[in-house]
Amino acid sequence: MIYVYFLVAIAIVVAAQRVGNLRAKRGLYFALGVALLCAPIFDRNDATFNVLADAGIFVILALGLNIVVGYAGLLDLGYAAFFAIGAYTYAMMASPQFNLHLPFWLLLFLAAAFAALFGIILGAPTLRLRGDYLAIVTLGFGEIVPQIFQNLTKYTGGPNGIGALDFPSFFGRSFGQNTIPYYYVVLGLIALVLLFANNLRDSRLGRAWMAIREDELAARHMGINTTAVKLAAFALGASFSGLAGVVFAAKLSLVSPDLFQFQVSVLIVSMLVLGGMGNVPGVVVGALVLVLVNNVVLPQANVIAANVGLHVDFGNYHFFIYGAILVAIMLFRPEGLLPSRQRKEELHHAAA
Repeated sequence: MIYVYFLVAIAIVVAAQRVGNLRAKRGLYFALGVALLCAPIFDRNDATFNVLADAGIFVILALGLNIVVGYAGLLDLGYAAFFAIGAYTYAMMASPQFNLHLPFWLLLFLAAAFAALFGIILGAPTLRLRGDYLAIVTLGFGEIVPQIFQNLTKYTGGPNGIGALDFPSFFGRSFGQNTIPYYYVVLGLIALVLLFANNLRDSRLGRAWMAIREDELAARHMGINTTAVKLAAFALGASFSGLAGVVFAAKLSLVSPDLFQFQVSVLIVSMLVLGGMGNVPGVVVGALVLVLVNNVVLPQANVIAANVGLHVDFGNYHFFIYGAILVAIMLFRPEGLLPSRQRKEELHHAAA
């Protein structure tokens, strides 16, 4: 059944991208939204909605990174650090760690603000860097943040992390360990993030990001304040990961540094490359495909292998699989599975 949810969602997003009529496109997205909202009424499988909620968290993360990499063209290999900051913000302020028990809904905004602040802190010293140099600096930031959380044992619980986080509540009713309320929270956040990301792309700020992505020097000569625009990309992209981090921590009721290692950043970048950087529907498709592979296909492949007497853990080969997918995409479809028309024309024009 889990395959049906993923495949239907991917098919509808692809169909909406292909359809030229705006009313038909909105109708497809509305139908998908209604189907996802009603799904828990007909399907009571908690494990299914646990996977779907995780998939939604990664969709939010991918959309946030898309602002930095896809819109502004700033390669960020340390995006998991902001995810960690959002998760630890919730863990430290809604747990017995400091006897602070702030509400989940307030911490959504606070964590987004903290992550945005750290996005500016990362972005400020890297304003003159591009390409490989920027990637190296952001990679370093992504490695430093989990190490800080691991070594500040007094405040963060060290390698064991922080557990027994408060369960969110809604009008006095605790979410508990039921995954359905988290699923609905993730759906609501995705709707907000999609609306925000689409409006940003068409805004003056979005056009400035794309001008910088294509030619920063020309953008500066056209009067664009590249410093402010790049810092805005880092801050807004990081704020999305702050939101995702809060939901992730609350749902898991635990945070630890090993949940935010480099492979998480690689996974999110892979989602963008696979789906099509800069195109919101493409990014959503890329996120859904890789979560399906990572959370469903590989675990089920392990079970099938065990049933036929093979003792193979396919989860250990996920980097190999990501690498193979990325190499294949770069060779045969560098614009991604579902690129925007503008990006596709740019790449093919450059190749010609």
